[in-house]
Amino acid sequence: MSIFGNILSKLGFGHDKSAATANSTPAATPATTAPATEAPAVRQPEAGVAAPAAISTVDVVAKLEELSRSHTEKLNWKTSIVDLMKLLGLDSSLAARKELATELGCPAEKMSDSAQMNMWLHKAVIQKLAENGGNIPADMLD
Repeated sequence: MSIFGNILSKLGFGHDKSAATANSTPAATPATTAPATEAPAVRQPEAGVAAPAAISTVDVVAKLEELSRSHTEKLNWKTSIVDLMKLLGLDSSLAARKELATELGCPAEKMSDSAQMNMWLHKAVIQKLAENGGNIPADMLD
């Protein structure tokens, strides 16, 4: 699994696989004509086309604050990618952060300066969490 995938997993992100499976196999419908007084039938997805899975919302800040309360170290996860990764129990080494930065498309010029990469990486992770259904406050997305 990717490092970002591990972050999503640790925060409880996930899709209901049974709903996605149920939506991907349309139910057979009888070939009858409905009387004109009934509402039109709901259109079924075409065979072989999966309906998009609903994204569940995850309160990222609440989960991280809960983890932070029970963590032995005082971690500044709101601004530090190292502390965020530590809080989630992930490898926060430079090598792991570089791998995550590569995975998320960090510009090459930032990869050579660990401070710039770390700042970019924290913002990118927070943004990606929001894109994946994370409830992130607007002040953290700036």
